[in-house]
Amino acid sequence: MVRKNLLAGLVSDEADRQTAQSYTNQGAAKSLKTNMESLSEKALMVERGDVLLTLDPGVIDPSPFRDRLPDFDPQPFKDFKQSIADEGQKVPIQVRPHPSVPKRYQVIYGHRRLQAVTELGLQIKAIPIEISDAELVVAQGIENAARQDLSWIERALFAKTMEDAGVKPRHIKAALAINDNQLSMMRSVYQILPTDIIESIGRAPKVGRPRWTDLSKRFKQNPQAGQVLRKTFTVVKVLDSNERFEIALDALRGPRFSAKTTALDFQFKDIGSVKVIADTPLGEAFAGFLEIRLPDLVAEFRLLKGEFKKGES
Repeated sequence: MVRKNLLAGLVSDEADRQTAQSYTNQGAAKSLKTNMESLSEKALMVERGDVLLTLDPGVIDPSPFRDRLPDFDPQPFKDFKQSIADEGQKVPIQVRPHPSVPKRYQVIYGHRRLQAVTELGLQIKAIPIEISDAELVVAQGIENAARQDLSWIERALFAKTMEDAGVKPRHIKAALAINDNQLSMMRSVYQILPTDIIESIGRAPKVGRPRWTDLSKRFKQNPQAGQVLRKTFTVVKVLDSNERFEIALDALRGPRFSAKTTALDFQFKDIGSVKVIADTPLGEAFAGFLEIRLPDLVAEFRLLKGEFKKGES
């Protein structure tokens, strides 16, 4: 197969996607955006001389360089899959021949489309291109930049995946459009926080680099941190990953995280003192969770008891 000018094509794709993203995602405008993307992709395919294949999703493996964390809110993907069920797959995914397994492919980009089509039991449209690992990670980075929806920790884990696979730092920086200092800050988090802890928290799209750095520092300072957080996430069932981050950070914050018995004393003007005593790491994690939720619980209690007064704190 003749090697394509992949990066030039991807840059064109990015410009077209940025134009399409200027339209709102509602009603007729959403349909217009979808049609524009489809027409733009077809025009670029003709220009580049791409070959369009229809493949069984079962012969396609994910990229060896993961750039997505689990999303604890299933609704966005359900909506995405329904749009493919209603309108079909408008934009092909891009794949490369598997470097070591004959008659198989790896995704360059289009993992969500592949998952949706697989779950719908359909064949998938794909453009095959021969590229190296270095070109693949840069291609994923350009595609992610066009989407602009990866959270900071997802970008950091993408860097870790590339680093673990032996990708050179210059290619990592090119894929993520970052400099030496930014890569160093990512390393300060993913070299300390275990991957399973990060995955238990999830994408946390509202949480940026400073707070992840804070969490990693607290984790490093406390020898029981891994045990506490793993136990916490076995009992705390919160779908929103931003909340899961808050629970993790709070579990490692302040004097509650210690080997000694912890007593929390909450003061409310009308209710009085509410004390919570925790003498285990898991109890301390629960106390932190309770501290976050207690103001809402108190407000709900006041409403139920008819004791809530307007303007009362």
